[in-house]
Amino acid sequence: MSTTDAAPVEIITARNVPLGGPRAMTVRRTLPQRQRSLIGAFCFIDHYGPDDVSRTGGMDVAPHPHTGLQTVSWLFDGHITHHDSGDHHAVVRPGEVNLMTAGAGICHSEVSTQSTTTLHGVQLWTVLPDSARHGERRFDHHRPTPVSFDGGKALVFIGSLLGYRSPVATFSPLVAAEIRLDGHGSLTLDVDPAFEHGLLVDAGDIALEGVSVAESELAYTGVGERRLRISNRSPQRARMVLIGGEPFTEDVVMWWNFIGRSHDEIVAYRAEWEDHAARFGRTDGYIAHHPEGLDRLPAPRLPNAVIRPRKNPKPVARPERRID
Repeated sequence: MSTTDAAPVEIITARNVPLGGPRAMTVRRTLPQRQRSLIGAFCFIDHYGPDDVSRTGGMDVAPHPHTGLQTVSWLFDGHITHHDSGDHHAVVRPGEVNLMTAGAGICHSEVSTQSTTTLHGVQLWTVLPDSARHGERRFDHHRPTPVSFDGGKALVFIGSLLGYRSPVATFSPLVAAEIRLDGHGSLTLDVDPAFEHGLLVDAGDIALEGVSVAESELAYTGVGERRLRISNRSPQRARMVLIGGEPFTEDVVMWWNFIGRSHDEIVAYRAEWEDHAARFGRTDGYIAHHPEGLDRLPAPRLPNAVIRPRKNPKPVARPERRID
């Protein structure tokens, strides 16, 4: 590939973040960052594992609230029990997407099962547009059919890619897929030029448009690209997650587990959660790993400043690394 026809690629590195209260597991977060807050409507990416549950304790996130977003759970290994205040109860399994729509408000818990020995996956959030953010709670589950191509296969769990369309309901144009490339495999992927994209590398020696992307890094490409070229430079199988969507243009205020449109909304959501208000309902079925664990997560203190909308740069990649 020549440097003249390669799409520009921006690299976003992960930061380690504790997840889930006093006995938090550590996750690698690439969105949101000061560098970039959104890719399409995707506003949050946590990448975790492979974790030895006997050593780390696994996932144990007590009931906590959400507003104005969808959570997308995707596992590579292990199992997680999900309970929410919409009376949805499910086991999240590898290769199956579980998508929870918070609407105006929901609370839920996430706990790795007792049989899980290794926990490994990603958690994504998407922002709901103003037209949908005051809607009802909802839960969708789908097991996509693998799509094979020369050099690997993919599982398309949101949107449309490689001839497969997921039936999972979203509220803005989006795509998400797990892509596996064989050793020294490559893929030229036809994509929607109206979308911006991010490629999160889970495992492998990956290059996107000739730019090296290390494990747990997120490679970003802006709008206008009709194809993306991915290659695995190692003899071992590689795995990554592709996300994308039309740039989200509404101003959003994001704090803790809430997404709103103003500081005052966030303050009100926090107060309602602390007051056990009806907005969020009640999660039944949560069983903590530890008997002395919390029965719900308390909201953190608000900052001593007005929480302002996140400013996202234009949907154009800003390369910071040379093409190899």
